[in-house]
Amino acid sequence: MKCRVFMLVVTIVGLCMSAWAGDIEGKVSGMKGKSVVYVDAIQGKTFPAPKEHPVMDQKGLLFEPHILAVQQGTTVDFLNSDNVQHNVFWTSVGGDKKAGHNLGTWPKGEKRSFTFDKSGVVPMLCNVHPEMSGYLIVSPTPYFAETDEGGNYKI
Repeated sequence: MKCRVFMLVVTIVGLCMSAWAGDIEGKVSGMKGKSVVYVDAIQGKTFPAPKEHPVMDQKGLLFEPHILAVQQGTTVDFLNSDNVQHNVFWTSVGGDKKAGHNLGTWPKGEKRSFTFDKSGVVPMLCNVHPEMSGYLIVSPTPYFAETDEGGNYKI
């Protein structure tokens, strides 16, 4: 009898937990500045790619925003708002050097797009201006957040 009651309680708790949804809050420590946190996987769940195209601009000889988080499968538009030509390339995605890519060089007002099908950190660079750098974080789920300067986040 005790075993049946125990199994019933475990089953009910499991069902309640799987139906529960809410915020995930926390604080990243051990580093300074902003970072990105994300839910890596949810067993049995897949997520369609977003239709919106976030923009990473090249403005004032900087990547703007410096860190951009997107869901896997997202197409990102890379815009050049400077009066000089820029190039956008990355050597890897999540450490996979085979996923590196070069979008080429283009003038002010033009944009190039790329769909990120692999999750991980993408270090963005410009061949024309080697001092420029930025980061694209590709999350495998739509559950991600950028921390504030203190490391706090809420998903």
